[in-house]
Amino acid sequence: MIHLTNLTKRQGQRVLYENASFLVRPGDRIGLVGPNGAGKTTIFRLIVGEDQADGGSVVIQPNTVIGYFAQDVGEMRGRSALAEVVAGAGRVADLGIVIQEAEALLASGDAEKLAPAAFEALMERYGDAQMEYQQRGGYDLESRAKSVLTGLGIGPADYDRPVEQFSGGWKMRIALARILTLQPDVLLMDEPTNHLDIESIIWLEEWLQAYKGAIVMTSHDREFMNRLVGRIVEIANKQVTVYSGNYEFYLRERVQRREQVIAAHKRQQDMLAKEEDFIAKFAARASHAAQVQSRVKKLDKIDRLEAPPEVKTINFEFAQPPRSGNDVVRMSDLSKTWTREDGSQKLVFRGVSGVVQRLHKIALTGVNGAGKSTLLKTIVGETDATGGAVTIGASVRTGYFSQHALDTLDPKKTIFEEVSSRLPDGTVGYIRNLLGAFLFSGDDVDKKIGVLSGGERSRVLLAMILASPLNFLVLDEPTNHLDIESREILMKAVQSFEGTVLVVSHDRHFLRQITNRVFEIRDGELRTYEGNYDEYLESKAHETGA
Repeated sequence: MIHLTNLTKRQGQRVLYENASFLVRPGDRIGLVGPNGAGKTTIFRLIVGEDQADGGSVVIQPNTVIGYFAQDVGEMRGRSALAEVVAGAGRVADLGIVIQEAEALLASGDAEKLAPAAFEALMERYGDAQMEYQQRGGYDLESRAKSVLTGLGIGPADYDRPVEQFSGGWKMRIALARILTLQPDVLLMDEPTNHLDIESIIWLEEWLQAYKGAIVMTSHDREFMNRLVGRIVEIANKQVTVYSGNYEFYLRERVQRREQVIAAHKRQQDMLAKEEDFIAKFAARASHAAQVQSRVKKLDKIDRLEAPPEVKTINFEFAQPPRSGNDVVRMSDLSKTWTREDGSQKLVFRGVSGVVQRLHKIALTGVNGAGKSTLLKTIVGETDATGGAVTIGASVRTGYFSQHALDTLDPKKTIFEEVSSRLPDGTVGYIRNLLGAFLFSGDDVDKKIGVLSGGERSRVLLAMILASPLNFLVLDEPTNHLDIESREILMKAVQSFEGTVLVVSHDRHFLRQITNRVFEIRDGELRTYEGNYDEYLESKAHETGA
């Protein structure tokens, strides 16, 4: 369907890839992986014609319909959410307009006033449009659009809301719904799970598993990738490498291939050293001139293997947190009501009671809008409860991470300056080692906060929180904007943290690896599940079955 052959692409003086090739076949499920800036999004842009390669070719089979979900949703206004999704159906939506206009003309009686030839042309156009509309699934387009919107968390009450009234994250869902409703031959998706909660991610996962077309996607959600993709295309070190298998297979196979390349490089270096020693030793002897020349020619013809770049890992030992009381947080009959702009009241939760105990690592779950973030804000004192009480235990020192907390970073300071100001007792070596553990090394530490991406700012803030003398971490979607490598670093840091954790996250792999308790907000109340995240899911499945 799509052939990418010998692609070369540069950004300024930097080469993204050289002579890169891979194929997208019907029904393929491909995951694009690689470090930030390697050129994953550029691959999408090359396929849809938004960018041009410096060499090679992108050949797309004729009549292939491609749907591209990008992080930049562009301008949305002038339509309802449902109308925006239907309008994204491309040719199908255009045919619908032709049919509507023809039917309106016939219903008004104006069609009868047309000249015979014009009337015949109208009816022919109307008939052809109806046939193609039916073949393309046009008659169930609106119901399909409603189903996708609902699956992504935008229910019937919001179908007719103007898109201008939705926040950026919800506009992303509408843009994703447009692409899914189109049902193209090839789906290109750049981080489709960003801004989605777990329920929407699971719905999207199931939708894509039933989808018949080809998929090429990037995702920072490790479990999402594992459940969907059957091939991995890695973009790294100016090369594109294909692996047959899911993300877990790719991780194992990459290690094996790297070891093989290192071994082959060492063997070649040993051979070259012996040959060069022979040439140096006998170059001046006439009796060995033929042998020397033969070996020089041999060395000239050898393709020199490059050793793979060294994988840098920095281990950082976090300080032992001070001990807190056994009861870290006690919630008693807690309730929260927001006052809307029109003065009406919205009940978020009520009668919430429970205890967060020392050393527990708790996942706080619930459907979108259940009040998870509001409960965290209430616990840390960012908002007042409407009723009930929150009691913080003895000697509890809280670190709170949320997306709005990123705005507390000073955009004029460098990374090093910002961290130094928050950790005044930290030495230069300590802070550099801390930042290295969170993927800021060398000159990176001198970057201004203002030029950092959302993921980079998140890493700075998380590094400061985890390095502070705290014993209670409250984390609201800490994995948002983090790539898989950064998520793994955060996961290991939280696993080794010898304190108490309360976390909201839509990353199921992250929750599986760190949590040993689950709190769920359901129908405005708090339910407690003993055991890890998998045991919680089993309990939920049992409840549903019952």
